[in-house]
Amino acid sequence: MWYPELLLPILLIIKDASAQWNVWMPRDISAMTNSCVVIPCTFMYPSNIRPSRGVHGIWYFGQPYPQFFPPVVFKSRTDIVNESYKGRTKLLGDLNQRNCTLRISNVGAEHSGRYYFRADLGGANIFTYPDFSELKVLDQPNIDIPEEIVSNENLDLTCYAPDNCPDMSPEISWLYTDYLLDAEFSSDYVEEGNTAVLSSTLSFTPKPIHNGMLLGCRVHFPNTSFIYERLVSLDIKYSPRSVWVNVSREVMEGSSVSLYCEVDSNPPPRISWMFGDEELLWDTALNVSLQLEQVGSLQDGVYTCIADNGYGTMNSSMYLAVKYPPREPWVNSSITVQEGSTLVLHCSTKGNPPPTLTWLKDGVLVGTITAEEVSVLELVELTPQADGMYRCLAENEHGRSSSSLNVTVEFAPVFLEESKCTVVREGVQCVCVALGNPEPIIEFHLPDLNITVNDTESRFNYYTHTDGYTATGMIKLREKSNNGGNGGGPVNVHCRVSNAYGSEMVRLELQQEKKYMMAVVVGTIGGVAVIAFIIAAVRYVGRNNKKENGNPGQDLVSKLENPSLFYSAVKKDKQNLRKKVLKTELLGSKFNSILEETSTVRFRHQSIRILVNKNLVL
Repeated sequence: MWYPELLLPILLIIKDASAQWNVWMPRDISAMTNSCVVIPCTFMYPSNIRPSRGVHGIWYFGQPYPQFFPPVVFKSRTDIVNESYKGRTKLLGDLNQRNCTLRISNVGAEHSGRYYFRADLGGANIFTYPDFSELKVLDQPNIDIPEEIVSNENLDLTCYAPDNCPDMSPEISWLYTDYLLDAEFSSDYVEEGNTAVLSSTLSFTPKPIHNGMLLGCRVHFPNTSFIYERLVSLDIKYSPRSVWVNVSREVMEGSSVSLYCEVDSNPPPRISWMFGDEELLWDTALNVSLQLEQVGSLQDGVYTCIADNGYGTMNSSMYLAVKYPPREPWVNSSITVQEGSTLVLHCSTKGNPPPTLTWLKDGVLVGTITAEEVSVLELVELTPQADGMYRCLAENEHGRSSSSLNVTVEFAPVFLEESKCTVVREGVQCVCVALGNPEPIIEFHLPDLNITVNDTESRFNYYTHTDGYTATGMIKLREKSNNGGNGGGPVNVHCRVSNAYGSEMVRLELQQEKKYMMAVVVGTIGGVAVIAFIIAAVRYVGRNNKKENGNPGQDLVSKLENPSLFYSAVKKDKQNLRKKVLKTELLGSKFNSILEETSTVRFRHQSIRILVNKNLVL
């Protein structure tokens, strides 16, 4: 506490001959509401002035100029003061001793302001000092809080209470410190400029958990009911200590998804959503949502939320799996290879989940089924049968897709068994059929005539036809002289087939045309029918002779050469002929023409009739 007697040594030091109007008082002073305050004050005036009626003084509030009628706080000559100061003010100093110390009791908020002193020495020696003392009336104590409180850095909070009232001294305590495990307290008493302040310091290490919590300082004057409190909320700066994002998830291609990021930090951080090295979105906040519309396969991957508030950085990631059916597989281009070579086919695709890959040839499974995005099919020692369309089929639970390519196998020509010569009505027809790729070139050779027949030879009926890899060539030799021999000699026709990979020549065998075979079959059937008729006639005649001559038929049968063996042979021949008839395809429309050409068969029938008639005569 400050006492007015402390001003006396100062007054003794000041020289009376200074000839200056001067005053000293604290520039700032404070007091708690409803308490009192003592404003220390000393003044000087020129030494040549001799107060004739003593020294008087006036305290003004707000301004020093009487002409503006400022409120009178205290006046030594009278008790006339401003209404708000009645009974509240008292001069503690002795004006004759140049001590102007003033006490104000039961101060309120309305008493906060500047106080000026005016010396009245009589006559014209009146002077208002321009210096002032500014009073601050507090309704709560002051707490000194650093501008920045950083987590894990030691913190000192100081609570101040003015001690400028001689009648009472304050006591300071702290509120809501139970959750501070490492709290320490210390007190101090400071006197400066004839004013006194009591302080209490709270020391601890703040943590992020303390952010936003309340701490309080309480000032209490013993033996009074005056209690003053102030609460502060701790604003503790700390780096991001948690970054929460969605859990990894799966979505279908084409759908929409929202990615959410929430951060615990102070101050709020700059939040960035990153996809790889690309920043998709940023904002300064405690949470940010990233909205993805119509997601595709290219948006499948890791998304990272990064939080940075200047005190530290933290991030968290999640995986967004975009499910989609297999894309159209990539396969080799269609290719042409040579027989016997090796070919490697590749198939690759994308899909989520990874698709299975299956190789099909003309719809039939080849190779193995793989559960990877790349499949390799190796074809070794290719044969013509490997020629065809190969399809790579990709499947997963969301769909399927496929791509195809053609593999063309080129090979040397090969003769087919249909190659032969046959006898036709016009002469001899020779057909040569071969399989090859590229399609074979067909030529007929007549060695006996030293002639090669191809598409440039106009003397023969030459015809060619291709169907895929099958080539067919045909010539007709109309005259016997064209058959390659003299007169009715054997046919001597060769066929030569060739392409870029080789050539081959064979002699074509001569075979009867089917319609001539049918003629023989039909003729044989007719002969059997005649024989059956003859046997029936013989039996009929024998029965008549038996009735007339006893048993003459026995002589007729005995004259036949082994009739039972003859009938058995006829029956067997009849069965064989039936089988041949069932296999015949040209019986219908060609029957009449065949009969005209079977003169030898008719001659056989006539011979049988003559033999029967002769036996009957006998």
